[in-house]
Amino acid sequence: MDSRIGARALAVALGAWRTREPAYEALADGIRLLCLDNRIAPRTTLPAERELATILGLSRATIAAAYRSLRESDHVESVRGSGTVTLPLGRRTIATTRVGDDEIDLQQASPAAWPGLAGVMTDVAQDAAALVARAGYDVVGHERLREAIAARYDQRGLPTSADEILVTTGAQSAIHLLATTLLRRGDPVLIETPTYPHATEALRGAGARLVSVPVDAEAGWDLDRARQAFARTRPSLAYLMPQFQNPTGRTMSETECAAVAEAAARAGTVLVVDETTAELYVEPPATAHPPLPFDGCEGAVVRLGSLGKTVWGGLRIGWIRADRDTVRRLVAARAPRDLGTPEFEQVVAARLLARMPEILAQRSTLLRAGRDALVSGLRARLPEWRVPVPAGGVAVWAELGAPLSSPLVIAARERGLHLSPGARFAVDGGHDRRLRLPFTASVDHLTRAVDILAETWPRVREAAPVATVDVFDAVV
Repeated sequence: MDSRIGARALAVALGAWRTREPAYEALADGIRLLCLDNRIAPRTTLPAERELATILGLSRATIAAAYRSLRESDHVESVRGSGTVTLPLGRRTIATTRVGDDEIDLQQASPAAWPGLAGVMTDVAQDAAALVARAGYDVVGHERLREAIAARYDQRGLPTSADEILVTTGAQSAIHLLATTLLRRGDPVLIETPTYPHATEALRGAGARLVSVPVDAEAGWDLDRARQAFARTRPSLAYLMPQFQNPTGRTMSETECAAVAEAAARAGTVLVVDETTAELYVEPPATAHPPLPFDGCEGAVVRLGSLGKTVWGGLRIGWIRADRDTVRRLVAARAPRDLGTPEFEQVVAARLLARMPEILAQRSTLLRAGRDALVSGLRARLPEWRVPVPAGGVAVWAELGAPLSSPLVIAARERGLHLSPGARFAVDGGHDRRLRLPFTASVDHLTRAVDILAETWPRVREAAPVATVDVFDAVV
């Protein structure tokens, strides 16, 4: 069934959209970006011209011109009786929907496959006769793989048994399963902002009412807001990335962990801890097995991880660690929607877990080279930006100084550089001054990306209305 987006909701999603003149093209660009990022789904009816004009404080003629521009670029169509409706990506030219071989894709924050992966897959394939003799998929997870995952928690000081592990088809599948199983429509869920956008989508899809708590790359988590949110809303779940948070790269301190754990326990909140980036250290940790956040927490803690960031995004193996009763509940809820995880990938994953020290060392070297190239390039070419140096994770959360993230992303696309604007990671709008820049690509690609940004930024800034430039100058 087609959906609709109201004028107020669209205004929030657009954020600081008026970043160039004429206003109708700036508005059209903002809506295009929402479509490209899938923040507005295909076949969504946009607000009526008069309604949107009132909310945005524009003339109806300006809205009509923006919609006309969107029709000309095949992002929307006018449907009798339905108004202006967004089109599926497939209706547009290939150049606008996929990244070409000579372009740079920094929308995905996953490194290339670990170099030894092909050899492991080849070895597993040699045992294909034994594999195809079985069902081929498993709703709980192969026992050998669950034991291997449990052993890694044991190594980090969290005793775990195989029956406390559920293997999923990636972390995203795990988030969806947790959301649909543990939540009822209207339940409050505490979540960081900015955060992983697909988690936001999964939780909202399950009917959750999101309560956001700010996290900053330099200042960390807003503990006052967190305590208030836990006490006021008593959320059913709290979705957190305490180690190398995506996109800020920030890691919770012991003080922050203790404060959040105490507030969650008082509110009776289940902490869902996303650890998909937790082992991606750029700077080597002080110990071989750093302690896990929320270890020993009095309240309920559910952990989820995957091999998507550490090994390869195409290896769709994730897992959930929870108490036995929760695992049984998740298995029962999973079966009608998802028959299970393929056995071939599970056997590959089990062999990879035995080699994780080797894999993580290679990842650390790769990510360090990318981070250093990106940070040094940005600081040299764009000294007015504030560029933090994360100790791990997958991205730099850069501060531009002005709400020009979306127009910069649009302008960079024209030069073959594909990025996601800061607003993509917001829960309730905002972050238009921020830009997520993954350092998972090759140094060559990152160097080219910095060149494109440095050449594009002055043009974007110059095209911005005077008021926006004045704010920028006041900051820098």
